[in-house]
Amino acid sequence: MWESSGAIMHRAYVGIGSNLGDRRANIFAALQRLRAHARIEAVSAFYESPPAEGAQGPAFLNVAAVLEIAEDRDAFTRRLHEIQRVLGRVQPRRLSARPIDVDVLAFDEWEHPQLESRPYNLVPLAEIAPDFAARVRDGEAVRRLEQGLRFHTDRQEELPEVRISLNRAGVSRVRRILRLEIDGKPGVFNGEFSMVADLASDRSGVHMSRFVEVLEEATLDALSRKRSATRVERLAEAVARDIVATQEAAEAEVRLEADFALERWTPVSGKRAEETYRLIGIAHASPSGVRRVVGVEAEGMTACPCAQGMIREHSMRQLEEAGFSETDARLALDALPVATHNQRGRGAVLLGEDDEGALEDVRVEDLVEIVEGAMSSETYDLLKRPDEFFVVNKAHANPKFAEDVVRGIVARVLETYDEFSDAAFVFASQRNEESIHKHDAFAEAFGSFGEFRRELRAREGAIPKTDLNSWLRGARSAT
Repeated sequence: MWESSGAIMHRAYVGIGSNLGDRRANIFAALQRLRAHARIEAVSAFYESPPAEGAQGPAFLNVAAVLEIAEDRDAFTRRLHEIQRVLGRVQPRRLSARPIDVDVLAFDEWEHPQLESRPYNLVPLAEIAPDFAARVRDGEAVRRLEQGLRFHTDRQEELPEVRISLNRAGVSRVRRILRLEIDGKPGVFNGEFSMVADLASDRSGVHMSRFVEVLEEATLDALSRKRSATRVERLAEAVARDIVATQEAAEAEVRLEADFALERWTPVSGKRAEETYRLIGIAHASPSGVRRVVGVEAEGMTACPCAQGMIREHSMRQLEEAGFSETDARLALDALPVATHNQRGRGAVLLGEDDEGALEDVRVEDLVEIVEGAMSSETYDLLKRPDEFFVVNKAHANPKFAEDVVRGIVARVLETYDEFSDAAFVFASQRNEESIHKHDAFAEAFGSFGEFRRELRAREGAIPKTDLNSWLRGARSAT
């Protein structure tokens, strides 16, 4: 035992096994849940072994892991029982097949009394804890697995009927439970990946299974680091780099999205709530290096300036016809919010910079405030009557087109990150769900900081700007 930041810390060695269902997925799910409560220092490779004598079912797949944890052994054991229950293990008969099995092999000075008679636990443990290696007596039946079975048939490597290269081929909507860091705070999130690579004209296809395999490897690699949580764009970068290597691709792109919550208070009543936003990380890798962007999507509302202008003009005529002077009519309309139709808007911003330190300092909460602040008003899940009045009144006093919102996002980014280089990149978009039309309104802008700065200085004509794909594929750092 030792102390870390005042807490008594323990070192635990665990064995994780499965012989029912998708064994690898079951083990990965157990590791993901463990890292929500412990720092995982190391994870072994996969090992396969026949069931113990008298046991039922197919062969077991096992790994071992070294953890640093603040719970004592009894509390940690209860934690493992709960993880097994959540992952579908019922109370099985002794030696019966099971989807997941998580055992404490050693804990500080204590060790499992039957450890030396369990080679399926001891062999994986010896890989990551060499002090146990000399105690392996009977490990012949325990086989270390390669990443996958090897077959001579490889249809993807054959020549296609049409010899043209493809820009992007891969997989999308791959969902994983992830441990990410947002503004310095680790948390567990439901993430969704899109992973693509280019495809040469002499290959029929990419290896789809390797995309998922790379993802699992990158996740395990993150688990084994000292810091178990990572920034969204860094995880996307790690996966993109591995795709380039495993797919023999010239370039690869990974997009990771995850929902997250920020603590918010309603504007008048001060009620606390958690508002949900979308976190985005994109990385593009090639043998020469990588570029990455980080961003958010946030909801808000806009009030239509066009309809409001028409209502104001009509109201002026009505007031004058009712006997008001032009001056008094204008004073009245200036004093009161003028009706218009509203839209629920979804805005997004993506930010990229070659300087790693600069991008690491970008706070997600700041990006959320930039997007929300560019709309007519922010919105809330919980609103009491005074809050509802505040939001509606604010929006109607601040009418915005989708185009206004996008320009506002870009302007706020350039001001907030004024120290960023001209090579830095910003993308902004806004989509409004129209209330009186059956279509949506949409606008976007993109370009390097230098391009936007030159355009603002020139005050005339549009300057050609770099889009997201071009920037990601541009001159890259080799870090």
